[in-house]
Amino acid sequence: MRRLIVATLPILFLTACSPAVRTPQAPAATAAPAGTAASQWLGDVRAIAEAGDNAQRRKAIAARLDTLGLAPRTVAFQANDRTGENLLADVSGLANAPLLLLGAHSDRVETGHGATDNASGSATVLALAERFKRKPLQHHRVAVAFWDLEEVGLLGSKAYVTDGSTRPALYVNFDVFGWGDTLWMMAPANQQTALVDSSRAATQALDLGFSPGEQYPPTDHLPFIRAGWPAVSYSLVGADEITQVLDAYAGKKSRTPAKVMQVIHSERDTLDQVDATAVARGVDAVEQALRRWDAQQSGTGNASSH
Repeated sequence: MRRLIVATLPILFLTACSPAVRTPQAPAATAAPAGTAASQWLGDVRAIAEAGDNAQRRKAIAARLDTLGLAPRTVAFQANDRTGENLLADVSGLANAPLLLLGAHSDRVETGHGATDNASGSATVLALAERFKRKPLQHHRVAVAFWDLEEVGLLGSKAYVTDGSTRPALYVNFDVFGWGDTLWMMAPANQQTALVDSSRAATQALDLGFSPGEQYPPTDHLPFIRAGWPAVSYSLVGADEITQVLDAYAGKKSRTPAKVMQVIHSERDTLDQVDATAVARGVDAVEQALRRWDAQQSGTGNASSH
């Protein structure tokens, strides 16, 4: 997550709920027992956070993809006089089905271990890859991406969008998914309402808070949206942190800064800050939301290249 100060960012949320509609029944989620899911996620965060530099973090992710029976591939890019490598893998689904792309940035700043920012998001993508490989979606193929050089300008995700890569039916980003009782979702105004609705239903079923809104910190969903490609982003945080985070990005000082603003890009960004039990519930919610969304998308999405 890029820790920028944006003085003009308005503090607005999308709070209106869409009218209730009947939707196709989603297949049952495939969540592992909570203890197992939490332990695996925490182990993945540890492996990434303790790996070393950004290249070693990618190796840790690639090793985990290998254990899942997936075939990671690296895609090198150059931007702003820097060289980076994105890591991608196909998960499941028919080759001609619309693409659901799940992604998170794998790089970190030099300070701290980058456990929350963003080993937490990368481990969440790995958890979902395992579940969607075990039980594929009905109407979409799934692939995963781990972006390099997010911290210096969203360069990895920008490269994917501009380098002739496959345009997804939807890109779903994960950044700072480490603790808390609320699923925070970036959803552009009047867009992705089906996924907003399915996310609301999933969080209600799991007794999680849900906060969809257009305002959200700058991260890897932005290059997709700026290109006119469908994209959303999820974080898992405490309910009281959301307004505090947006205040911080708007340049407002607070006597009680959000935990996330105290942790990321600091020496505190270590493994002891994350809450694997909370995250396991958050991963369950996202999986259920995406399965509900997929179940009502038959014939509505098309993947294409540009």
